[in-house]
Amino acid sequence: MLLKSKLPEVGITIFTVMSQLAVQYDAINLSQGFPDYDCSPELISLVSKYMNEGRNQYAPMAGLMALRERLAEKQEQLHKSTYNPESEITITAGGTQAIFTALTCVIHPDDEVIIFDPAYDCYAPTVTLLGGVVRSIELSPPEYKINWTEVKKLVNLKTRMIILNSPNNPTGITLSEEDMKELISLTHNSNILILSDEVYEHLIYDGADHLSVSRYPELKERSFITASFGKLFHTTGWKVGYCLAPVWLMSEFRKVHQFQIFSVNTPVQYAIADFLSERGNYLELSNFFQVKKNFFSNLLRDTRFDLLPCYGSYFQSVQYSRISDEKDTDLAKRLTIEFGVASIPVSAFYSNSTDHHILRFCFAKKQETLEKAVIRLAKV
Repeated sequence: MLLKSKLPEVGITIFTVMSQLAVQYDAINLSQGFPDYDCSPELISLVSKYMNEGRNQYAPMAGLMALRERLAEKQEQLHKSTYNPESEITITAGGTQAIFTALTCVIHPDDEVIIFDPAYDCYAPTVTLLGGVVRSIELSPPEYKINWTEVKKLVNLKTRMIILNSPNNPTGITLSEEDMKELISLTHNSNILILSDEVYEHLIYDGADHLSVSRYPELKERSFITASFGKLFHTTGWKVGYCLAPVWLMSEFRKVHQFQIFSVNTPVQYAIADFLSERGNYLELSNFFQVKKNFFSNLLRDTRFDLLPCYGSYFQSVQYSRISDEKDTDLAKRLTIEFGVASIPVSAFYSNSTDHHILRFCFAKKQETLEKAVIRLAKV
């Protein structure tokens, strides 16, 4: 039988490839973005409590109201931005589902979507799957600054959306106040929507502040904001996230969501709602990861890898020009096989596979894991 692929150029993701290689060669896996330590015992106890209480059937399609109310409170407290939990917040099966659904409900064939490379790898394939056209703008290390003049040249009547990710995966760069002003100016009196992937909003360093698009009324009115509790509470395997959007966008989002997922794990939603009531459970995350970031980066200074700036996320990018001139994909595989440390080649985050000779390491690991990894990397 014949089948015409809807994603003919897409294969197995680099995350799967590197993780499989790490298992095959018993390497320390600093490639995929997940912790090697447990989440809070309190959170596990809460899930167990609600399971034992029989909260095991379908949750409401939009998510448990108590959880949506906690999210509305959090957004108001942190960003002075009001979302109606009834009509403007939806719980999703992870952040990636929220992104997929947001794109699906608004992108039509031939709509153009502006993406900043290097970008999280689900953006471009989803746009392509929907018949949209990806317009990529390549950002360059070490600061990965957006050239807004270049962005303006790409904008036309077919431009439907701009996708942002701050703090950024894989670069660790965050958007500035000037970026927000440029974005407001660019989208003023236009039909351009914004998808703001803010999954790492609580992982931001050195006293900086996360600039959510929800802080800016001109942007909020045209934006989907997506995030994930997996990254927030060290539970990536639970696959629970959420989307915030004004009612005119959220009503379209839910039309797709109800047929794609319908509802999300009920006892976990109850548990997270309770856990969010203690603000320290998310406000203290920056300090928690700042310690890990500093520990890992200080260790790496004894290697021949050169550190790039990291202002947020839990990824540290490094350049290896002092080590080799081989392709980043080749070096990433060689480090895994010969030295026992798995990383992600950053060219995988570029639509054109642009290679700046940069690797990405995840530092959401135990201290002893990071220490052991750098001992091996020091031999490269």
